[in-house]
Amino acid sequence: MTAPTPHTPPFRDPHLPFAKRIDDLLARLTLDEKVASLHQFAPAVERLGVAAFRTGQEALHGVAWMGPATVFPQAVGLGATWNTDLVRRVGEAVSQEVRAMHARDDRVGLNVWSPTVNLLRHPLWGRNEEGYSEDPKLTSAIATAYTRGLRGEHPTYWRTAPVLKHWLAHNNETGRDVTSSSVRPRVLHEYDLRAFKETVEAGAVAGVMPAYNLVNGRPNHVSPYLREQLRTWTDEELLVCSDAGAPSNLVDSEHYFDTHEEATAAALQAGVDSFTDHGTDGSKIVARVEGALERGLLTEADIDAAVRRQLSVRFRLGEFDPRHDPHAGTGEFDTPAHRELAREAAEQAIVLLRNDGVLPLAADTRIAVVGLLADECKLDWYSGTLIHRSTPLEGLYERFGAERVEFAEGVDRVLLKTSADTFLTVPAAPEAADEVRGAEGALDPALLAGRTDLPPLTADGTGTELALVDWGEGVLTLRAPDGRYLSVAEDGFLRASADQPGGWIVQETFRLEPHAHGHLLRHLGTGRPVCVAADGVRVAGEDTDGEVFEVVVVERGEDAVARVADRADVVVVVAGNDPHINGRETEDRTTLALPAHQERILAAARASGVRTVLALVSAYPYAVEPGRLGAVLWTAHGGQAGGTALARVLAGDVSPAGRLPQTWYADDADLPDLLDYDVIGARQTYLYFEGRPLFPFGHGLSYASFAYADLTVAVGEDRARISCTVTNTGGMAADEVAQLYTRAVDPSVTRPRRELLGHHRITLAPGAAAAVSFDVPLSAFRFWDVARDGWRVEPGPYDLLIGGSSEDVRLRGTIVLDGEPAVARPVLRRGVRAADFDEQSGTEIVDLTKTAGDAVTPVGGGSGELVYRACDFGTGTTGATVTVAGHGTVELSLGGAPATAVLTVGTPTPGPYDYLSVEAPFSADGVHDLHLRLRGPLRLAHVGFSG
Repeated sequence: MTAPTPHTPPFRDPHLPFAKRIDDLLARLTLDEKVASLHQFAPAVERLGVAAFRTGQEALHGVAWMGPATVFPQAVGLGATWNTDLVRRVGEAVSQEVRAMHARDDRVGLNVWSPTVNLLRHPLWGRNEEGYSEDPKLTSAIATAYTRGLRGEHPTYWRTAPVLKHWLAHNNETGRDVTSSSVRPRVLHEYDLRAFKETVEAGAVAGVMPAYNLVNGRPNHVSPYLREQLRTWTDEELLVCSDAGAPSNLVDSEHYFDTHEEATAAALQAGVDSFTDHGTDGSKIVARVEGALERGLLTEADIDAAVRRQLSVRFRLGEFDPRHDPHAGTGEFDTPAHRELAREAAEQAIVLLRNDGVLPLAADTRIAVVGLLADECKLDWYSGTLIHRSTPLEGLYERFGAERVEFAEGVDRVLLKTSADTFLTVPAAPEAADEVRGAEGALDPALLAGRTDLPPLTADGTGTELALVDWGEGVLTLRAPDGRYLSVAEDGFLRASADQPGGWIVQETFRLEPHAHGHLLRHLGTGRPVCVAADGVRVAGEDTDGEVFEVVVVERGEDAVARVADRADVVVVVAGNDPHINGRETEDRTTLALPAHQERILAAARASGVRTVLALVSAYPYAVEPGRLGAVLWTAHGGQAGGTALARVLAGDVSPAGRLPQTWYADDADLPDLLDYDVIGARQTYLYFEGRPLFPFGHGLSYASFAYADLTVAVGEDRARISCTVTNTGGMAADEVAQLYTRAVDPSVTRPRRELLGHHRITLAPGAAAAVSFDVPLSAFRFWDVARDGWRVEPGPYDLLIGGSSEDVRLRGTIVLDGEPAVARPVLRRGVRAADFDEQSGTEIVDLTKTAGDAVTPVGGGSGELVYRACDFGTGTTGATVTVAGHGTVELSLGGAPATAVLTVGTPTPGPYDYLSVEAPFSADGVHDLHLRLRGPLRLAHVGFSG
């Protein structure tokens, strides 16, 4: 008698649709098992053979945090390539390495938290390096390419499951978990939502991660837009993963809810499916969900909805079909193809900003390469550990020969003298003490501890010469002669132990503070001054005074620069930032200016009289004076091949063709407040900026030249086809990025002065020509009409502008669209929602309720004004009614004339969401602009009219 064949449950049957299989598995899970899976680290369900699952694997420009991997250029550098095919191939390589690493270490997750599609609205944002562009069209094009590479091409099974970060309107680290971005409807729809929407609609996105901040007074983790917008853009189940610690922030820092049970329930019902909180410990989230269930704040159906979305991703990743998963055997890791791709990406990311003919460099050029970044290959918070590295110096040695290249870093070399006339000394390190931070991999690199196996600094009569660098605003690093940075470990001792500054709280930065007849050396990670103790140099305790040091300068950086410059034909100054200092996650920049130390180096190079090339290697734009420089280039930190790529571009082996993905402003005065998210009202980004930028959006020069001709425009029922011919009129093969922009000629509201409709990066041999065509849907010309609460294409002419940047226009044409005519607001019938203003001053948008809707309030409880254009009062009104909470006054007037109605709430309402209606006589007829003046701490939701 044969044993019966075990029954295969439907969720294990690969021939069934995923939806049926998910239904079956969901029905088999107990409520406790489902609740447990809501945490980022979902435990295994052994009785069903379901493995543990982790959401989240950082993969912004390579596999991060999990040890050695191929490191590609930073995301902003990938954006600067303007090359969607290249970025797709980078995404493909990254996902292959994710799979290969997952196969040998199951801590490496397949649900990747990449890419970042936050728009680079403000160049002082600390996380500028993580985004692609200030433009939503370019951002979505690059993000779509990257997610397609991450997803893979199989119709059923995904190689990895990308999650977009960070939903929504998130561009500040300063108070990021408590500040609210005031985003009016036009900015919401035309700008912030758009990059997410177009990427999700492309079909290779598994979910999104809400941001730490609030939007219009409501935390993003309870955003109604997850339901009202995100989940209407696709038929796929989208997984929403919280950012780390953000669920607890709803109570602990934002005080938006009184209890964690209420907060967790609200987040789950808003659409959060996986809670990233308390590290690997899911017990607190489980307890909160169970408490919410007991209190009736949640139902099992709410739990099921979230678990279903998680399971949808797991099925698509092939977890339950190992024999059918085409990606299960993926082993490509650090392959020659990946290394070549890293070099290609680094080359294509380089932007030539200025060139008076000094570039490319002749093969026999004698080069002085100087600067703080000249012999560095910097990593950022979301990098993997380098397997290969090339610095600009190494690249130039390799390309031109060491005999033609001289180097001076430009650091200040100093001794630190104590009050006892001794000097800080770095003891010799024991043999085999070489370690690289992060090489072992860590689910949370913030937990990587400093080294304590090396001897701490001491003080003696000789001392050790240290390399001092001021990275700006007085933030210093100190480096020992062996290349290791002074760092402080958990035991408080100073050691020369770090290969680079890094960590969630950087332990390698200091500040020299004038004190008595010398300086205190304050360690910024602990906030404590350094002292010299009997057992070594350490940070001082609460009851211990810091040592007063005299800084003895052995050599100034500019002197070393001048020395090597005198023997060179060209000086290449490599300047920029360290991605862990003064501008990073948790810390915004305060200025566009190049740090003073690097300005000194640059000034010394210029003063030498030798032709000077400035190569900026940075995560963000700088305001520099290019006029006295022979050439200026910019590249983001280029990953493992950045130095080789820069050398090849300088030598002319490759013609630069990167383009700026964001505006480079000339001065801090050109910038709005960091927390002003109204790109329209504040005239932000190339779309609205009315000043003269240092370098415009889309700018980038070439060693070749290009001619544009033969513009044709064909308009169909719902699309336009715009074509031209581009010819390489130069003497070498090169890439050109042809860019198409539009502007409404006679708009009724403020519209972009330029708006990108499309671009193509093409490669042309000398003398070769190519036809370039842009297929543009007519919906691309629309704007969000607040008067009708929807999209509208305005009738009339639109300029079509084609060229090499947003300002370098080579061809001009016009398209005339029928569109839909404007209609006055029917305010007599439906009134006006407060947030649907055309213009404002002194106000901000806040939450109408904790679940949905917007209201408007004066900033700081002061006064503000709202303007609503072309309001149709019909045959006449007799009264006005305002819906308000709080207390204060609302003044109504027509066309800016004196107020004709004043509505006052004298006694404050019980709470911010307790609205009441206040009426007053108000006479108006016909069409007028309505002006409202708000005074006091009130929230205005709606204005209605009676007739």
